[in-house]
Amino acid sequence: MSREILLLVDALAREKNVGREIVFGALELALASATKKKYSQDHKDHGDDIDVRVQIDRATGQYVTFRRWVVVEDNDHEFPSREIAITDAADHGVEAIVGAVKEEPMDAVEFGRIGAQTAKQVILQRIRDAEREQILNDFLERREYLVNGTIKRIERGNAIVECGKLEALLPRDQMIPKENLRNGDRVRAFLLRVDRTGRGPQLILSRTTPLLVGKLFALEVPEIEEGLLEIKGCARDPGSRAKVAVKANDPRIDPQGTCIGMRGSRVQAVTSELAGERLDIVLWSNDPAQYVINALSPAEVVRIMIDEDNHAMDVVVEDDQLALAIGRGGQNVRLAGELTGWVLNIMTVAEAAEKNEAEDAELRKLFIEGLEVDETTASVLVREGFTTLEEVAYVPLAEMLEIADFTEETVNDLRNRARNALLNQAIASEEKVETVSEELKNLEGIDAEILRKLAENGIVSRDDLADLAIDDLVDMTGMDAEAASVLILKAREHWFDQ
Repeated sequence: MSREILLLVDALAREKNVGREIVFGALELALASATKKKYSQDHKDHGDDIDVRVQIDRATGQYVTFRRWVVVEDNDHEFPSREIAITDAADHGVEAIVGAVKEEPMDAVEFGRIGAQTAKQVILQRIRDAEREQILNDFLERREYLVNGTIKRIERGNAIVECGKLEALLPRDQMIPKENLRNGDRVRAFLLRVDRTGRGPQLILSRTTPLLVGKLFALEVPEIEEGLLEIKGCARDPGSRAKVAVKANDPRIDPQGTCIGMRGSRVQAVTSELAGERLDIVLWSNDPAQYVINALSPAEVVRIMIDEDNHAMDVVVEDDQLALAIGRGGQNVRLAGELTGWVLNIMTVAEAAEKNEAEDAELRKLFIEGLEVDETTASVLVREGFTTLEEVAYVPLAEMLEIADFTEETVNDLRNRARNALLNQAIASEEKVETVSEELKNLEGIDAEILRKLAENGIVSRDDLADLAIDDLVDMTGMDAEAASVLILKAREHWFDQ
């Protein structure tokens, strides 16, 4: 009988092109399953299934069978036929550790008398799983993220795609909107991820990811494969419009013209594959402002003001370019923002002037009140680019002396006034912090800087903080919304305790 097992293992391993160890494992499971079934039939009054392990000697084909019990917590002791409560472990001669296993030899079923159907199903299923895993590993090793396949069937709106010997899932939410895929259609998609489920690995495809556009261009544009051209980014509104940033690594190449192709042949091929999605080829630039200007094409930009702190840009356009810059439903500016990674605020020349005047007025007020100077002096500081009292106090003296409107005496007086104002603010801030309750000071997540900002805004108790909205706390402290939410919930904990 042991010889028959070895012959069977060798035959199945060759036939299915899998390792002998996989077949041995499948046989052990089949024998264990048959043993449990026989035990259940012989001990119908015992109720629960037992746990069985079969071990086959890889050299001789002989096998032994063990019955197993695992140690569990007392409150998890639901199946006495295969579990031992931890308090009873010592009585059963096993360590009192959750997860410890006790095994006892038991009568093995004869190989020839195993329910043939059970053994066959277990063995073939394990081998099928191993075959699928091997095919998948070979597929993933080739790093073929662009998948070509045929729609095999549609299930609840999701498409099952046949890719050679593999099946993949194209979920409904990863299909291009309004695209009508049918059985038998050829389709190209991007391999989004591999889900490991109880039924084995599942390839998940996408036709909406921006990464698909780059892979399709790589097929149509040989210069990308050769490294002469590079896709730097892509932003998509699937099925409607996409912006693709390209960069030439060879100065002799026109990146936009190369991607568009003769009479638009290359870009048209990609558009056809994406159900008519309109593609804008954008010239990538290392200069963020120029990159944004290129991304907003075909709209013409007058000027750009960069706010590094908020990673945002105010983009100024003429009145007749406003609608073009924003795009239908805000599509153009949204895609440009996604492509460049900047928050873009589109405004007309008049709106920009109005905003600048409002900001300048705020700065003039800051200098008039903080430095106790007249409007003319405050206007000079604003014009020269000063935005805080700290800048007036600590910008190198030589730079301030270059201002034509100021004498050395005026500069020194302004610097002293700025430092005194900052000192007074610091003293006032410390006095406010002293009014803060100890309960708030000791709250988890509060540091000295947050405490100072809260005190300046009149938040001096734990209940004051608990009453705040997340947006208010973000505005006061500059922390991100998630951290603000955690802090407010921490402040409210005592409410629930009460």
